[in-house]
Amino acid sequence: MKKFHKKLIPYLFISPFFIGYAIFFAYPVFQSLKLSFYRQSATTEAKFVGFKNFKRLLSGADESFVQSIINTIYYCTGSVFIIVPLALIIAVFLTRPKLKFREFFRLFFFTPSITSGVVVGIVFVLIFEKNYGVINNVLIPNIDPPIGWLKDPMFVMPSMILLGVWKFTGVNILYFMVGLQNIPPVYRQAALIDGANSFQIFYHITLPLLKPMLAFVITFAIIGSFNLFAEPLILMGNSGNTLGGPRDSAWFMTTYLYYMGFQNSRFGYASAIGFSLAILIISITIIQLLILRVHKDE
Repeated sequence: MKKFHKKLIPYLFISPFFIGYAIFFAYPVFQSLKLSFYRQSATTEAKFVGFKNFKRLLSGADESFVQSIINTIYYCTGSVFIIVPLALIIAVFLTRPKLKFREFFRLFFFTPSITSGVVVGIVFVLIFEKNYGVINNVLIPNIDPPIGWLKDPMFVMPSMILLGVWKFTGVNILYFMVGLQNIPPVYRQAALIDGANSFQIFYHITLPLLKPMLAFVITFAIIGSFNLFAEPLILMGNSGNTLGGPRDSAWFMTTYLYYMGFQNSRFGYASAIGFSLAILIISITIIQLLILRVHKDE
């Protein structure tokens, strides 16, 4: 009996975690999955509809949802091909041995990453404002008529990407700096002795050794793009637009989920969107793990 009690004690210590996990995560997720098979609003009772919510999503009948996927992929592309390379270039600059004011630059680039998304959204509403915004009045004052960054469908997603560059470049710089600092300096020293220049060292030594970190950062950027919520919500909600922006040009999968669930009261349909998004993110994560395993085996 005493042996049984001794074996039971460790499980009692960790049981609060599992109880909390079951109450605050597992149960809500199960209920949300169950709700995705029903049609329910704030004024009607739940009615079982099977896979109709998922069928509507996959069939393309919901044009706004399709547009939200296109917009999310648009932003994701900008995140991968603009934010990630920019972060890598700055990280290489910040890890130079003789760089002065290194700590200042690190703080300068990283501070936006810890700024609240709500605050960022409100500030960038003022920056992108058509008539008195910083961009139109300070950076490009001679363009007539002024660009409607948040009013013209052509410029809405580029505006989102500019916001993302300011806010998320810093955290990616931090990841790359960790990867760069873990590369043994003996490789660079040997390359210098052999007559290699800085570009050759970066391309043939630094970049190959950074592949695992690069795969992680790209995957992190993709997942972050699909999870982006507060910034577009605040940006469009405070700019005089509808939540989806002009001609649905500002929908993200997350903001469309929010709109369907909390403003349109279509709880079952919103749950189906949420699980579709979750499956997509899980798939991306699995791909990342496979890529990292391949690089580890190499």
